[in-house]
Amino acid sequence: MSDTIISRCEAKGLRMTGQRRVIGKVLQDSNDHPDVEALYARAVAIDKGISIATVYRTVKLFEEADILERLEFGDGRARYEDAERDHHDHLIDMNSGEVIEFVDPEIEALQEKIAAKLGYELRGHRLELYGVPIRKPK
Repeated sequence: MSDTIISRCEAKGLRMTGQRRVIGKVLQDSNDHPDVEALYARAVAIDKGISIATVYRTVKLFEEADILERLEFGDGRARYEDAERDHHDHLIDMNSGEVIEFVDPEIEALQEKIAAKLGYELRGHRLELYGVPIRKPK
């Protein structure tokens, strides 16, 4: 990523209020996949005047402007990440809800091979794996 969420919002002509800037900064500083409630908690720690409704509206605006990508991992919560992050896949821990990002060249090559075998040029994909930690015998 060569620029920030805030600079991309400005480049797209979005009106960036102080509260939207706080939410944008919280998003670009996040190393996880926060939902709106987590974003709200982080943003309100910076600016007590931010309401949860403001966070919902801002996230929707950023998503519609292709600044954020909405992710749903089957737990009933929409989570968000920067739409311009480098490609990666996700492994979701079904016990804790933790989302682990990974890149595997073999999986990437296999997906290309499958698409070609079926007569397609792959333009994108999303891979989500769901699992539980393996208990190691003592």
